[in-house]
Parts: sequence; structure tokens; C-alpha cells
Amino acid sequence: MTDLASRYLGLELAHPIIASASPLTATFDGMRRLEDARAAAVVMTSLYEEQVRVEDTRYAIFTEYTADSNAEAATFFPELSDYRYGVSGHLETLRRAAEALDIPVIASLNGVSDDGWLDYAVQLEQAGAAALELNLYLLPTDLAVSGHDIERRYLEIVRHVRAKVRLPVAVKLPPFFSATGNFVAQLEAIGTDGVVLFNRFFRPDLDLETLRLKHETTLSTPADITLPLTWIALLSRRLKLSLAAGTGVDSYVEVVKYLLAGADVVATASALLRHGTEHMTALVDGLQRWLSQNAFASVAEMRGRLDGTHVERADLYLRTQYLRTLSDYALHHPEVDADGRAPLAKSSSHGHAHDAPARSIAHAH
Repeated sequence: MTDLASRYLGLELAHPIIASASPLTATFDGMRRLEDARAAAVVMTSLYEEQVRVEDTRYAIFTEYTADSNAEAATFFPELSDYRYGVSGHLETLRRAAEALDIPVIASLNGVSDDGWLDYAVQLEQAGAAALELNLYLLPTDLAVSGHDIERRYLEIVRHVRAKVRLPVAVKLPPFFSATGNFVAQLEAIGTDGVVLFNRFFRPDLDLETLRLKHETTLSTPADITLPLTWIALLSRRLKLSLAAGTGVDSYVEVVKYLLAGADVVATASALLRHGTEHMTALVDGLQRWLSQNAFASVAEMRGRLDGTHVERADLYLRTQYLRTLSDYALHHPEVDADGRAPLAKSSSHGHAHDAPARSIAHAH
């Protein structure tokens, strides 16, 4: 039997495929089903500070609007002695899952304010989380805010949370950096245990019928794998922190690609939402089958086989490959001229226009 054992954020896992934060991990029953489907770990759905504030406001309205009413009505919405603002239910679900499940339950936090990041991080640790995933996303709509300002803010958040908790801390990053590698190296320098590449937030689209913004959830597809695959390959073995692939998985094929590039684990939500919780079993079985068919005794043996350390100058290599793809396309599609137009077919007694592509391809070989 091929050995699938893996390690992420210092946690020992049965294999390298985990369920990332999604509606499937919002409840205890959902996380239990994922464990039954053989998930190596689950990342509980994110705790969003804005949602907590909304719940706080609702509770305050229900409990305080009768303050000046008669005595009988004043106790219609009694004070809850164990109410910990809007976070209480989230913490209780986390606590129950951490105690009952045999796989690690990783908490996820998406804060806004300094107090929110720190206070909720501590509460999630106290609730029994095995690790903490910080979702960092600040959209710089202010034209006066620079990339350096955003990065400094990110590092400040992570540094302060890292000082507050003793849990392993992973950072789930957006893909918008001018120097991704340098920033990840800075994260490692301040004690970050791992990074998840990359987060997927709201992708706006316009409805031409209503002339309004569309509010549709877009699940990731294998077409989204290229950017995280590239950066995982470039960072593998150059840094000590854990690398998690966070988007683009639909089948075991993407799992294998990420592991070959050097990922420690592969996290998926879209594949499970699209195909159902039981698809986790198909991913694990597919990975096991691929390893056996390709004579690998373990995941550790194949991990990083195609990472960026096999290329002396990765920047020149990637640039060369880009130029090569352009040249290959032009070579195999000579019917498209420089203006992007397909010239009219010409025929004569001496030959046919449709023979030209075949001759060009043959010449290339």
C-alpha cells in the first residue's frame, strides 16, 4: 500500500488532501461527513468580523428596545448569561468538532479591525482549533494607498496574532502582489507556519438585462490552477514554511500536479460543492491509484519532483516558455495572418491552400 502520510503546519495527516472553508464546513454534521469521506483535515468556515457585528446589533435591538416598556415585556428577550456576542455559536461548533472528530479542525478568521483579529484569534484557540488560518484581504480602492502600505498592514496583522496565540498559523493570501516570493519570505521571517495560495473572493460581473451587479458564486475550475501551481513550484524547498494549494482542484489530476510542484497539502472546496462530500474519497483514491501506477512508494517520494529548484534561472525559463508558446501557436496556425484575419482559401491546379498547415507542421518536426 502506498504511503500517503503528509505533514502540514506541524500536523500529522493521513494524506495531503484537506477540505477548505466552505458551507460544507459550517456545521458539525458537515465536518463529520467530510471526516467520514476521508478528509485529512477540515478548515471550518471563516469567522467574518462583519457578520459578528451584525449579529451583535440584532441581539442588542431585540434585548434593549423594550427597556422603557412595561416590566412584563422587558423580559421577553432575556439576557443570555453565556452570550459571547455573535461569535458564540461559531465557537461552540468549533469546540464540538475539535472534541469529537479524529482529524484536525483548523479555524479560519477574516478580520477587519485590530481588536477583531486579536480577540477572535484567541477565542478560536481557546475553543480547541488545531491551527489558525488567517484570511488576509484588503482591497486598496484608495488611490493614495500603495502596495507597500498593504503589505506592511498584512505583516502587522500576522505579527500581532502570532504573538497572541500558540497555535500554528497559516496565512491565506490573495494573488495580488508585485513580488509574491519576497512577501511570503517576509511572512516566514515573522513566524508564519504556512501559506495557502491563493484565496478567491467575489468576482463581479454585470447583468445586461437588469443593468445591475450579478451576485453569483463562481466555483473554481482546473483553469484556475496555473498561478498557484507556478508559485508553489517557485517557493518549494526555498522556504521552510508549509505550502498549501488552495484553488483549481476538480479531480485527483490537479492534486497530483500540485504535489509534483511541491505543495505540502491540497485544499479544496469547489470540487466538494460541485460533486458532493463523497468526492473527497474519489480524490484520495485517485491519488493512491496514480502513485501506484507510477511506482511511487509514498507521497513524500513524488512531492516536489517538478518544482522550480530544477531550473537554474526560473525567471528566464518562464519568459522563454512564454515566447515559445507564442511561436508554437503561430507555427501551428499559419492560417491566421499578422492582422488576426484568416486569409481566403486559394486553390489552383497546382495545389490547395489547406495543404499549407500540414506542410508547416511537418516542417517543424
